[in-house]
Formats: sequence, structure tokens, C-alpha cells
Amino acid sequence: MSNAKPWIASYPVEVPASLEYPRVPLTHFLEQSAKDFPNHNALYFMGRRMTYSQLLSYSYQFANALLKRGVKKGDRVAIMLPNSPQAVISYYGALFAGAIVVQTNPLYTERELLHQLGDSGAEVIVTLDLLYERVMNVKSSTALKRIILTSMGEFLPFIKKLFYPLVQRRQGQKPRVEYGGGVEALSALLAESEATPVQVEVDPDEDLALLQYTGGTTGVAKGVMLTHSNLVANAVQTLAIIYKLKKGQERILGALPFFHVYGMTTVMNLGIQLAAEIILIPRFDVKEILKTIHRVKPTVFPGAPTMYIALINHPDLKKYDLSSIEACVSGSAPLPVEVQQRFEALTGGRLVEGYGLTESSPVTHSNPIWGHRISGSIGLPWPDTDCRIVDPATGEDLPQGEVGELAVKGPQVMRGYWNRPEDTAAVLRDGWLLTGDMAYMDEKGYFYIVDRKKDMIIAGGYNIYPREVEEVLFEHPAVLEAAVVGVPDPYRGETVKVFIVLKPGHSVSEEELDAFCRKRLAAYKVPRIYEYRSELPKTMVGKVLRRQLQEESRKQAQGEKPAQEMTQ
Repeated sequence: MSNAKPWIASYPVEVPASLEYPRVPLTHFLEQSAKDFPNHNALYFMGRRMTYSQLLSYSYQFANALLKRGVKKGDRVAIMLPNSPQAVISYYGALFAGAIVVQTNPLYTERELLHQLGDSGAEVIVTLDLLYERVMNVKSSTALKRIILTSMGEFLPFIKKLFYPLVQRRQGQKPRVEYGGGVEALSALLAESEATPVQVEVDPDEDLALLQYTGGTTGVAKGVMLTHSNLVANAVQTLAIIYKLKKGQERILGALPFFHVYGMTTVMNLGIQLAAEIILIPRFDVKEILKTIHRVKPTVFPGAPTMYIALINHPDLKKYDLSSIEACVSGSAPLPVEVQQRFEALTGGRLVEGYGLTESSPVTHSNPIWGHRISGSIGLPWPDTDCRIVDPATGEDLPQGEVGELAVKGPQVMRGYWNRPEDTAAVLRDGWLLTGDMAYMDEKGYFYIVDRKKDMIIAGGYNIYPREVEEVLFEHPAVLEAAVVGVPDPYRGETVKVFIVLKPGHSVSEEELDAFCRKRLAAYKVPRIYEYRSELPKTMVGKVLRRQLQEESRKQAQGEKPAQEMTQ
């Protein structure tokens, strides 16, 4: 199959089978855009704009500040921020300094943060003042030496910035921060630093730009090692696929979080490469998104199905003009055909489904935006991306049309997992990445995902690993056994369901379990459906038959009633 590459004949004539990739660090795109379009808007944030020249200067300032504080090439710098100017400045500034960025979800609990910071060995973190206490509570158990804090109000327009403290007080958000002892304000750090150009020499093919954490089959979050070349390649590939985009003329809606590799590549890295104006959305609020599209008029909107579903079902939809949107690539979960059709009718633009995974920077496939597409298919492999369908037991290639494990190979595929050679060897074979997804290819080279070999749940675009949720539930004194599965959800794509077996003589309500989980897990990982059982189905060796539970749940998902409190 890999030699035939039937997908190339299905490419639109504008998309080449192979591309040229500049052998440069990822920061090259920012320097080039600032050189070619210095006065063009780079960022739009709640009414305030920043030019490419300004963004480059701020990034140089941050890089110089890190170097002054002893950050060396290869050191890890964690960024725990929502989409904001500070997130972009910190990202490119850290890369200019030669550091490896560790993108960290601001929703993480202390438990999740402790693992990621501990595993990566990050010595610096850039985060919100609102998250100061959470970071300080884990600091002593990590390698952290410096905590750099910023406020959401820092880059707001003048009037909004003026009133931001009042809004914070009204919402009960008054962070108590003790500066000193390695705790610094980003604003002071930038103010004291020169905007002189700095770029620590890196080898784009060998040096890492990013550690992006993902769970995989074990549920233990692993750091995916992505080089500068990996990220440059996927940005170049993205531009080749969305070939109608023009440099210096586009506006990209940044609703996908940049701490997720999908948003990082298809919004931030693509946007900077294009010298586009990136419209920063720190939190997905449907009405605010509609207002922003109506007012700021983005031309490109990468997203997840849940985002498009929320927009097309909003009661005030007719009040807003969405016709500026020309191209959207949907990822993270299957795209329902009715959502695609309704969104395209509303905008006049094109919405297609794509596919990828963190280990491939992340995109490997998509349907042609301006060409033949097939509903239910993840589309065609991207330029220079080779694909095979292999027998999961033997690793042998399977004939066209047969279902097996999807394996991919290309310039966007990771170097491996951070400090986990055994896990790396399990998924990387001679440059081929075993995706863990079961798929088949049709005669024209379109691929279809039919199942996941992994038990991973994708809810609202977020990856959730059952074992992690189960381990939290096992900590509850009333829980004897717990099995977590993903069940269909019309809005989130999938949602988290847990089957609970209680210890004899114990009782616990859904509300109590919900509160217990919320203290230990990010909100999107918390189970939404609980079902109490006297026992769980198992194999002869005691392994829970998760697939059986999932199938039972799928059959009853439409009419399922909430389980009641149960005493055993």
C-alpha cells in the first residue's frame, strides 16, 4: 500500500505530492513575518491589537530575560496560559532562548500539574496570577526555580485594563501573590529587558522545540518530543492544504487552545507563518464567539465539532454575520455531516474533517477543502505523509479495504517520548508511527477510522484516559471497583461514563463522587454519567471487559436515566 500512494491522484491540482521544508527553527516564521509585514496586526485580544514588529520585540525581550536568568539551550520552560498575547510571547521567546516549551493546561489540578512538571523537569513556568497558589503548592516537589506571573488584564485595551481589577473583585478573584524568591511579574521582566535580537543556535532536525504531553494507552501522560523541523513541517503542510490563503491578508480565529498541539499548529504556527492576524479567544463562550466573528471577521476558523455545534444551535444566531469565514478544518473528534452542512450554509465557507495525533505535530490527514470530500472519512494523507494499514498482531500490511491499525510516516512525526524508550519503541518502528486507531483505505486513497485500539475518550476535543479517572475513583473509600468508558454525546462527541461497584456496607451518591473527582481532575475529565453495578464483567484472568460495557452503554445511551444512590 505504501508504495502505491493512491491518494496522490485524488489531490486537488493545487496541492503538490511533496513540499520543500526550510531547515530553520520555528522562530524563523516570526522573524520573516515581522520583516515582511512589520505593521500588520499579529494579535487581536479583546479589542487591542499588536503588530508583528511589536510581537517580535516582546519575544526578544522575553528571550533575553530568560537568558539573563540562566536558562540554557534545552532547558524546559512550562507555559500554563489561556490564549492571550502573553502565551504567544512566552512561546516564541522561550524558543528564541533555545529552551524547550512544555505546554500546560491551565485547568490542570495539582495532581496533574505535579506529574507534568516533575516528568519534564521544567525549571521555569509562566502562568496566571490566579494560578499562583496551585503552582506554589507543587513547587517543592518539582525542579521549578522561577515562577513568572501575568494577569489576564495585562494586555487589554486601556479602558478594559483600567476596570479589570474591579471585575476581578466582583468575581471574587483576588490573587494573593508574594513576589520575590524566584517569583516575578512578566510585565517587570519585559520592561527591564532589551529587544535586541537573540536566537540561540539550534539544529532544527535534532533539537526539540516542544514537549507536548499525551496519555496514550497506559493513561500515564507522556511527553511527546517534537523538534523544530516537526513543527515547521506541519505548518508548511497546513498552508499547502489551505492553499487559497494569502500572506498578510488572513485573520484566524484562535478558539482552539494553544496549549493543545492542534491549536498551536493550525492557529498560532500557521498564523505566524502567514503573517495573519490571530484573534485570541481565552475562553470559549458561544455568544462572544458569534460577536467576534461578526465584528472582527475571521477568514479561517480551525475548530472541533463541539464548537461548530454550539454556534449553529445558538438562539441568537440570526443576529450575526458569519460570512467572512472561508475555510475550517475540524479535528479532535468525528464531524457529523449535518453539522458540516448547516455550518457551510450559514457561512458560505468550507468545513472539512481532518485527523491527527499529538505524536504527529498533529495533522496527518484531511479532506480537501476545495475538492472532493467524503463524509465519514478523515480524508487523504497530507503531502509527504505515507500511510499503511497493518495487522495489529503481526505488523504485516493489509490489502486495500481491510481494517487494521493505521501507521503513518512523515516529517511531522515525533522523535519519541521523553525519557520513555520502551514506550517509544512500542509505537515507532523504522520511522513508522503506530497510531492505535483501526482504519481502512478505499480505492481512491481516502481513509476511514472505524474504531480505536486505545480506550481513549475524546470529549469536546479533549483527550481523556480512562485509567487516570479510574485511579481517582479508586481513592474514594466507598469504591471497590470502577470502569470508565466513553459513550456518545450529541454535543461533546463522547462523554465520560463510569461503572461503579461499591464496597459492602458502603453508600455514596453521584453528587459526592462528582465533588470528589472535581477536586482531583480537570473539569472535562469528570464523569458525567454514573451507573452502579454489583459486579463488572471480566475475563478469566480478571481483566474488566471494557468493550462490553461500552457496547451496553451505546445501546442505552439515548434513553438512559441517571442512576440513583445505591447501597450495597
